[in-house]
Amino acid sequence: MRKIIKMAVATTLMLALAGTSFAAEFTKGKIKKLDEKAGKVTIIHEELKNLEMPAMTMVFRIGKGVDAAKLKEGADIEFVADRVKGKITVTEVK
Repeated sequence: MRKIIKMAVATTLMLALAGTSFAAEFTKGKIKKLDEKAGKVTIIHEELKNLEMPAMTMVFRIGKGVDAAKLKEGADIEFVADRVKGKITVTEVK
């Protein structure tokens, strides 16, 4: 019985730690330009740690889960970017 309890606790801890390692990290930025028709947004952003990119201004694709209507030129945002099918894409916005 003790072995089962120890294994259950160990499994729970491993799953909890694995879940935190995949948490999305938000980056601060400012929307410079928005092209909803093309599905792109230009953002002046801080360092993108997950993509190993320094702070810069760049064009991102707008991901499927992101409501482009909520994005406004000149707005300060917090976002998550990742590579989707080889293209750097905004996947989440606060």
